[in-house]
Amino acid sequence: MSVQVVAAKMAEVELKDVPTGKHLPAGSPVTPTEAGSSAAASPTAEPSAKAGEGSPSLLTPNPAKMPQASAMKRPDPQQNGGEAFINRDGTVAEAPRMKKGRLCPPSLKRTTDVMFGGKQVVVCGYGEVGKGCSAALKAMGSIVYVTEIDPICALQACMDGFRLVKLNEVVRQVDIVITCTGNKNVVVRENLDRMKNGCIVCNMGHSNTEIDVASLRTPELTWERVRSQVDHVIWPDGKRIVLLAEGRLLNLSCSTVPTFVLSITATTQALALIELYNAPEGRYKQDVYLLPKKMDEYVASLHLPTFDAHLTELTDEQAKYLGLNKNGPFKPNYYRY
Repeated sequence: MSVQVVAAKMAEVELKDVPTGKHLPAGSPVTPTEAGSSAAASPTAEPSAKAGEGSPSLLTPNPAKMPQASAMKRPDPQQNGGEAFINRDGTVAEAPRMKKGRLCPPSLKRTTDVMFGGKQVVVCGYGEVGKGCSAALKAMGSIVYVTEIDPICALQACMDGFRLVKLNEVVRQVDIVITCTGNKNVVVRENLDRMKNGCIVCNMGHSNTEIDVASLRTPELTWERVRSQVDHVIWPDGKRIVLLAEGRLLNLSCSTVPTFVLSITATTQALALIELYNAPEGRYKQDVYLLPKKMDEYVASLHLPTFDAHLTELTDEQAKYLGLNKNGPFKPNYYRY
């Protein structure tokens, strides 16, 4: 089965519904379909390291090889929740911070009606999601602590004005515990036993592995369903914690994603599928590829009119000085926004 057919099946569309080159929007960076064209570019062509220079293959192989069974998962658990055709260094790389981090307070409000002002919150992990959660909660007036294993992310947290702690140092005093690490057993039974009455525990990170929920299903503890996705776990002495979504992803269980963010993701996927369908046979192997900056910039430009935004254009002299094409890409592939 050709990669074009696989791409079409992934999109759940018929091949006849995938637009050809003549139907693509103006300025689209994807490969146009030429009648009678059969020359295939080498799938192993190396992408240029200099911004502004292209490659015969629009999509570039991902150097971090993924297992075949996990081909549609992103390699970075800190940016959990994306699709394989999202460039982790491009426009949609900010989506986890927006889509998950910024949805943390709305999800908590919908489930618990909690007031954030003055609340003490510990955010476990300061990756893309942790940064979004911490910033959003700080803006709502919460006192935010951060736990982190990576010294670089830890330094970022400190320079952003958050106090870096170990979970066991603050677990007795905080009002809300949020996991955003992508790891397992971040909050274990020992931590849960030490939490104060009424502490809210939830997960914004990866799957349902971060909070050791299984350790709470013991005879001495009582579970009380308060409302959908909200459980009180009650200790023998009457202490109770508020567990949201049974430790599953809070943003998927208790909230919705803004349609604008989904539009960015869907547009990126659509362009990737069009490129795969229009590309000559043999250009792409059945592998995971990263989108180039040019395509991410194109997706971003399509969404700028929503804000009535007006981009500044480089002059020929400025473009020559920077060594760029005045139409982009404007950043090298290693640049992280």
